[in-house]
Amino acid sequence: MNVNLIPCLSDNYSYFIIDPDSKKTCIVDPAEFGALDNFITKNKLTVDYILNTHHHADHVDGNLQLKEKYKCKIVGFEKDKSRIPGIDITLKDQETWMFGNEEIKIHHVPGHTMGHIFFHFTKSKIAFVGDTLFSLGCGRVFEGSYEEMFHSVMKVKKLPAETIIYCGHEYTASNAKFCIAYDPSNKTLEKRVNEIKTLRSKNLPTIPTTIKNEIDTNIFLRCDNREIRKNLSLENSSDIEVFIKLRKLKDNF
Repeated sequence: MNVNLIPCLSDNYSYFIIDPDSKKTCIVDPAEFGALDNFITKNKLTVDYILNTHHHADHVDGNLQLKEKYKCKIVGFEKDKSRIPGIDITLKDQETWMFGNEEIKIHHVPGHTMGHIFFHFTKSKIAFVGDTLFSLGCGRVFEGSYEEMFHSVMKVKKLPAETIIYCGHEYTASNAKFCIAYDPSNKTLEKRVNEIKTLRSKNLPTIPTTIKNEIDTNIFLRCDNREIRKNLSLENSSDIEVFIKLRKLKDNF
């Protein structure tokens, strides 16, 4: 898959994807019409589909204008169809949907919103996770419970280690400060923090990341780590209790 990262708004990322075999195209989470329309026009492209991970405005605001101009079909979760503007194709949890020659597995991951899903391109080993997992972070809990968010993040963690992860926002630098505060002896994280500082100083994106990279450095995927548990005074707690503590700390960090 040819994945093009399109910066939108203040810190959003939308993605324009081209299947090189079938030449089919899709947009993941069009945050705004203008930035995407400029990219499409400049590169003389068309749009076949829009894939929405969830209903928040900064992920769907481009839906209707793009659909009107390019006559594309909008794809989203069946249980969130009333909140996704212009939806045409509704998908179920664990359903497989074909995009060109690629199978996309749908995973329901409630927590950030109750209807949040992520799209796993199984052959290409890439996943578009919206606001469930970020580089060095995870999404805030708005509609679901902390327990649901934990289980949703664990679903992403279970993807193959080499899976490339594309998320909805450029939050990595601020997330890194939180991770290093509670996982200060993690040398892999320390190295990554320095890499992030270099990228952001040049106004370059820190996305994509990988599952392996996140398992090694993202504190929300490291709830079983003894050092982190000790730093939180939660040595005898469960992984989910550690996760909830971290998410609440991050809410006020």
